[in-house]
Amino acid sequence: MLETRTSAPDAPPPPNPRAAWPTDLQQAYEDGRESGVVGSVLVSETDRVRVWHLTIPVGKRCGFHRHVLNYFWTALNDGRARNYFEDGRTADTDHYKGQTRHLDFGPGEYMVHCVENIGDTDLNFTTVEFLDSPNTPIPIPEDRRMRAPS
Repeated sequence: MLETRTSAPDAPPPPNPRAAWPTDLQQAYEDGRESGVVGSVLVSETDRVRVWHLTIPVGKRCGFHRHVLNYFWTALNDGRARNYFEDGRTADTDHYKGQTRHLDFGPGEYMVHCVENIGDTDLNFTTVEFLDSPNTPIPIPEDRRMRAPS
């Protein structure tokens, strides 16, 4: 999903597609739109893949994040989610255990979104990103990497 913006030099700025969102959700978008943290914790990383676990408790949401790498996710249990996308769209989804979706991005393409748990069970996913994708991986902060218990 390539974001393209073109306008005449004196044209007014395009309308904010997220203007109808609550203020806290708009701020969460601004805070996370460049983040490569696509899960709760990065549990493994090699020269080929990043493996993430994502847990979203009932009534909570993960932070906004930017997908630039080809990846897939798998739902580890049943649940209900609402996605908020950069273009202002929302989409509600019923997830089932084992559900898997693959997404690919060409050069310069990306997707920014967050996921809210609107169901009555915690949401749990595993996400695998492929580092040999057409885009450069976004660096991940050290505090998002799993550490063995001491």
